[in-house]
Amino acid sequence: MSLRLSEKWFRRALWLIAILFAFFLIRLGGLIVSDLPMIAPAPSLESFMDPREATRVKAAIALAQTAIRAANAALETENLQLQTKQHTYLNARDTFANWLATRSATDQASQNSELIIRTQALDNLKADEQASELIVANSQKDKLAASQNLTAAQTLYSQLLASSQKKWAVSQHHEELRVFGIRLSLTLPLLVLAGFLFSKNRKGKYWPFVWGFCGFALFTFFVELVPYIPSYGGYVRYGVGVLLVLVLGRYLIHALQTYLATQRIKEQLPEPERHKNVDYDLAQKRLTQGICPSCERPIKLNDASGNFCKDCGICLFDHCDHCHARKNAFAHFCHHCGEPGSVG
Repeated sequence: MSLRLSEKWFRRALWLIAILFAFFLIRLGGLIVSDLPMIAPAPSLESFMDPREATRVKAAIALAQTAIRAANAALETENLQLQTKQHTYLNARDTFANWLATRSATDQASQNSELIIRTQALDNLKADEQASELIVANSQKDKLAASQNLTAAQTLYSQLLASSQKKWAVSQHHEELRVFGIRLSLTLPLLVLAGFLFSKNRKGKYWPFVWGFCGFALFTFFVELVPYIPSYGGYVRYGVGVLLVLVLGRYLIHALQTYLATQRIKEQLPEPERHKNVDYDLAQKRLTQGICPSCERPIKLNDASGNFCKDCGICLFDHCDHCHARKNAFAHFCHHCGEPGSVG
């Protein structure tokens, strides 16, 4: 490369600017594209149900859920009470059995009245326990009835949702079309604008922003748009890709034909004239790469006797008028003595 050192770093910095510009545009564009559905949220499945019927069924579900919670709370309390009464009865029965054993051993007639009292008390405890069991059984029936009501209401609500599924699916399809259309209307013009800027300004003064914008547009259309396109969106994406390839291919074919025609015309010009038309920096770069600055064909730089291109005949090396050292024919100064060279 014949570019100055500072110029090389400036160009690298400008390429970094192009990359950063594309990066931040891509991030910004990604946020905009992902937030587009928030402009108008898609309708929910429930919005297609009969509002009166849906309200009635939801109220029935809520009532059944409330009844189940109440039954559970009552059952918890009643079970605790039943357990307490069962424990009390068992303790009393054990005490009565011990007392009976003692009475049988003494066989005192005076204890007959106490036997009646103890038996009556034990019977009362058993009756109290049985009453609690009945209360628990009734609460379980209430809970079962509430559970059945909840199941029936939920089944009815599921039927309402199923009946609204078809309308909701059609609405979702329309919503996909709408959102995809909005996203496509944003990304496709970016791609067209990028193509225009690339064709007109890619070598202009502000080329880093042009290249950065082109990278952003390509990424947005071919990558960023992918998660949001419906199943048929691939036709649009790949169709645009085919169109771009056709346009680019046609452009390159014509550019190649124009280039070859221009080269043929250049190679027919006299050697001094061709020598003057070669750009200095381009000549230095191509010579460093072992390429003829005029016809762009390979040359052998290690051949000290080869001063001319064997394909187009342009002079590649000559001799300094002052020190007669062999030098680059496109150099402005002799690298041996520093005297200005006769270029062309």
